[in-house]
Amino acid sequence: MATYPAASERYTKPAIFFHWAIFVLIALAYLAIEVRGPKGSDSRVFWSNVHFWAGTLVLTLAVPRLLWRLWRGAPADIDSNRLLSFLSRFVHLALYLFIFVQPLLGILMINTGGHPVTLAGIDLQITLVGPDPAARKFIKEAHELTGNLFYWVIGLHALAAIGHHLVLRDNTLRRMI
Repeated sequence: MATYPAASERYTKPAIFFHWAIFVLIALAYLAIEVRGPKGSDSRVFWSNVHFWAGTLVLTLAVPRLLWRLWRGAPADIDSNRLLSFLSRFVHLALYLFIFVQPLLGILMINTGGHPVTLAGIDLQITLVGPDPAARKFIKEAHELTGNLFYWVIGLHALAAIGHHLVLRDNTLRRMI
């Protein structure tokens, strides 16, 4: 049976905070887009605002998360298997790309549709580019494809953590709790 790792083998408290805060925000963004309701409804407006806030906060936290990771690093790999170590690093890289690319694509999609991303409650408007109907179609498809792809990557990441805990009985999951 695995034991809890020493403090030096765990992720730091800021790394753990960034991980779980971004997890909650991504889950909220996915929930909001799935339950938003029909166009023109109050439900759609509310859940679209939740989606915009969650995505913007993911992007906002992604910057200090990456900087913290580059500055403090991560605990040493537990896997002695080279294939598992490679897959772990690949999935983590993909997740880092996702937390930057997906919110940026969302902002660009709204902007190229001729609108700023407006964060309700503080009336902050984010405009990175101007209207471009041709680019909007491509960016919308990329945003949706990336979102669907990352359902799978996030699921793989979660299953791997659970597998490490239940099957391999190592400290991979405990290091992030």
